[in-house]
Amino acid sequence: MMDAVEQTENKMIVFQLKENEYAIPVQQVLAIEKVLHITRVPNTASFIKGVINLRGVIIPIIDLQNRLGIGAIELTEKTRIIIVSMDNVEVGLMVDGANDVLDIPSELVEPQPEVVNSVKAEFISSVANLNKRLIMIMSLEKIVSPLN
Repeated sequence: MMDAVEQTENKMIVFQLKENEYAIPVQQVLAIEKVLHITRVPNTASFIKGVINLRGVIIPIIDLQNRLGIGAIELTEKTRIIIVSMDNVEVGLMVDGANDVLDIPSELVEPQPEVVNSVKAEFISSVANLNKRLIMIMSLEKIVSPLN
C-alpha cells in the first residue's frame, strides 16, 4: 500500500530577473519567445510594455521587473517573453532569461518568508530551496489580475 504522503513534484519554468531566480508552473506557460516587435499602447500602466502579435493573437506584454518594482528590464540577447495563460487571458511576461524547466519536489517548497528582498511580497507565493538555489515561485494571479 502506498504511503499517504506522496512525493509530488511541481514542474516549473525557471527564469531570471536581475540576479534572482523565479518560477511559474509549466502548465500555465504556453510558449517562451524571443522579443518580438512590441507596439506601445497609450494610457496603460507603466509595467505594460505594449502588445505583440503572436501568430495572429494580440498579447499584452508585462515588464516583470517593472511590475515587481525592481526597475525596468534591459533588452539583451537573453531577454525572453514567457507567454502564460491565466483564466483564458494570454499575457506575455518579459524576463531577463528563461532557460530551465525544473521538477521541484513539494517538500522543498516553503511558504514565502516574511521579507522577500525588495520584490513586492504579494507577487511571491512560495520559495523553493533547490541545491543551494533559492527560487521564488510567482503568483500569476496577482501579476495578471489588473488586466482582467
